[in-house]
Amino acid sequence: MDQKKLEELLHAIHKGKLSVEEGIHRLKNLPFEDIGEAMIDHHRSLRKGFPEVIFGEGKDAEQVITIMERMVEAQEDILITRITEEKAKAVLQHFPAAHYHQRARAITLQVSEGVLEGKEVILVVSAGTSDIPVAEEAAITATIMGNKVEAIYDVGVSGVHRLLDHRENLMEANVLIVVAGMEGALPSVVGGLVARPVIAVPTSVGYGTSFGGLTPLLAMLNSCASNVAVVNIDNGFGAGYIASLINRSKEV
Repeated sequence: MDQKKLEELLHAIHKGKLSVEEGIHRLKNLPFEDIGEAMIDHHRSLRKGFPEVIFGEGKDAEQVITIMERMVEAQEDILITRITEEKAKAVLQHFPAAHYHQRARAITLQVSEGVLEGKEVILVVSAGTSDIPVAEEAAITATIMGNKVEAIYDVGVSGVHRLLDHRENLMEANVLIVVAGMEGALPSVVGGLVARPVIAVPTSVGYGTSFGGLTPLLAMLNSCASNVAVVNIDNGFGAGYIASLINRSKEV
């Protein structure tokens, strides 16, 4: 339940369109619901502006479906991250209105009206084609959280002219998410071109001394561009979530 739905519920009770008993019934699962293997935080939208996100890795399809059923009953938008295609097929059979985003390994189910919450554009930029799955996770997250999202892929520093060809897009974005593996140089370059927050996402893409993403992580943490902040390795979800919160704020 988000703030808008709570206000509607309280107004309905106040005007006599809904009984106090029915109102209590709808509110009884706040702030969380214990379903045995999981405790669903139905209060999260009121506190944080978006429902609890389901981490698909480590859960079987039945567990995911059970959690989704309770969230749909509570009229909450659903985002599932890190879910395999095999588990996603089982979920979509149960929820045909849901969408599986294969590259992002994510499922979304929009229960709300899908109103745009963000002020302007969030731009997702990837250094290489191999970084796109993480970039897509960021884009899908920001989109379901109510933002207009645009993407520019495969514009890494090995051919920096490709990036500079999109300077207008870079300048117009309100928040930028820059995803890169290898040596992780792209966020610093982008950060040096714009006066907006740049959220850097290191990926585990790279050869031996990339150390599974540790090299780009350290490079991004040591960026000389003062508008660059960094999330964990392969954490497209975290970048999309933070970018959404920034894009909702009154001033950036």
